[in-house]
Amino acid sequence: MYRVIQLPHDVDTRELRRALWAHRIGHRITEEADGQVLWLVDPEQHDPMLKLLERWRQGEPLMPEREPAARRSHAELLGPFRQVPVTSLALGLCLVVFAAIGVLGDRVIAALTIVPVVVANGGLAFGNLGDALASGQLWRLLSPAFLHFGWMHLIFNMLWLWYFGRQVEALQGSRRMLTLLLFAGLGANLAQYATGTVLFGGMSGVDFALLAYVWLMSWRAPRSGFFVPQMLVVFMLGWLVFAMTDMAATVGFGNVANEAHLGGLVVGLALGWYHSGCARRQS
Repeated sequence: MYRVIQLPHDVDTRELRRALWAHRIGHRITEEADGQVLWLVDPEQHDPMLKLLERWRQGEPLMPEREPAARRSHAELLGPFRQVPVTSLALGLCLVVFAAIGVLGDRVIAALTIVPVVVANGGLAFGNLGDALASGQLWRLLSPAFLHFGWMHLIFNMLWLWYFGRQVEALQGSRRMLTLLLFAGLGANLAQYATGTVLFGGMSGVDFALLAYVWLMSWRAPRSGFFVPQMLVVFMLGWLVFAMTDMAATVGFGNVANEAHLGGLVVGLALGWYHSGCARRQS
């Protein structure tokens, strides 16, 4: 985040905020002791922001000219996804895999589990991770994160992926989001596999990593622009603990990949602690 300008506490910035979002200029306004501070996400948008600020001060119209309806609706639909390509790609892959399972069935699941799965003698036989990696099936380290086994499983994981991932990517870029996705996916999958479980999947390990990362950034580096409601943190951590109890299965949630959740959470805490520390030293 880049500090642009400080405004008095009593200045109404609502019109400016609406105009900045309408012009797709990523920003955040924080309340400081001496006034309101306007922050910019992308330094390449510095000049457009300054021009918009000057027009706002002069009382000139701020909103962009309206495009033809067809063009505008198309741009408005794709705009949010283009701004966060890694998050959008991860979400899209989850949807494609889910659709493929509906069409092709267990063959898709067998291709994406952490080790190969085959039917032998009327039962399931599982391969070895070392052998799978030695044969070049490196994708299996990450691919279980894109498997989902029901609509509710998919919807909730995509909701949190979009909520937290979009914030990370908008504020710190696609490379940081890709790093989090890869490390969290690997950490979550390997943590679950270490318990002897093979048939598991879901983006929830990554979601818990993103939760931990965003929470630590907002707490330890408040000027970074990150924000997460404390009650949401309490709710998700409470759900993590609840899913570890026998009561979760009793009320119909079935088997939950608890170790994957914990593995992702640990990765998010580690990366969040490191990067929030870097942000504090730079501020």
